[in-house]
Amino acid sequence: MTSPRDFEDDSADYWRRDERTIKLHGPEGFEGMRRAGRLAAETLDFITPYVQPGVTTDELDRLCDQFIRDHGAISAPLGYRGYPKSICTSINHVVCHGIPGEKRLQNGDIVNIDVTPILDGWYGDSSRMYFAGDVSVKARRLCDVTYEAMMRGIAVAKPGARLGDIGHAIQTYVEAQRFSVVRDFSGHGVGRIFHDAPNVLHYGKAGTGPVLKPGMFFTVEPMVNAGTWQVKILSDGWTAVTRDKQLSAQFEHSVGITETGVEFFTLSPMGLTKPPYTLETKAA
Repeated sequence: MTSPRDFEDDSADYWRRDERTIKLHGPEGFEGMRRAGRLAAETLDFITPYVQPGVTTDELDRLCDQFIRDHGAISAPLGYRGYPKSICTSINHVVCHGIPGEKRLQNGDIVNIDVTPILDGWYGDSSRMYFAGDVSVKARRLCDVTYEAMMRGIAVAKPGARLGDIGHAIQTYVEAQRFSVVRDFSGHGVGRIFHDAPNVLHYGKAGTGPVLKPGMFFTVEPMVNAGTWQVKILSDGWTAVTRDKQLSAQFEHSVGITETGVEFFTLSPMGLTKPPYTLETKAA
């Protein structure tokens, strides 16, 4: 995810900067992203049974990193701008970029795991929420709303629509549920570059921004807070937390605009969409 910097939602200069640099990919790009995206989804499937009370986030990081390496890829976050781990693990009021460490998950925790394997030069970027043990009704509802918001944003992505339509669909749904959308981070273009144009805001006005065209690849990854949308960065320079210490949740898919709509690159092969997960679930 990227920071949208300081600008107004409908800033023409901001959108023009994105339009000049947005890449359009052909069949080779779609095939590359299908493979990388599938590996990202397989990694999140693989780690699911390990997300239990008592496990350290370091152990989750080690397991994901080894899984990615075993499948002929490397983890993009490791060493990226000095980031020290292979995945991000964001627990409870951590909004994003939580650094794995010796902290053990507690019963009732919710955690976002964000992975980005690089396979044959293509970046597959995805994240999901997980429950450690029995979580509160409020936490479950927050995760449900966040997943639905992501899917509503992706549903409006098609040729001829505008990028702002995605953010508008997400924001209006989330705020109707009395939650808030984080504004300090955004989705982003993806492909052979980890973070590329365009920035994909998860709030804003319908009918604004670049027109969506076949071959555009980007992530949709709303961060939704139970309280205020405002966040702060901890002293490690990475970990973003809610200012009011209320819960936060996030889901992320990498997608591509096709001639007729949108293609998901990071759908779970096991049919795992949102928690609680049933590992026997099979893909349709």
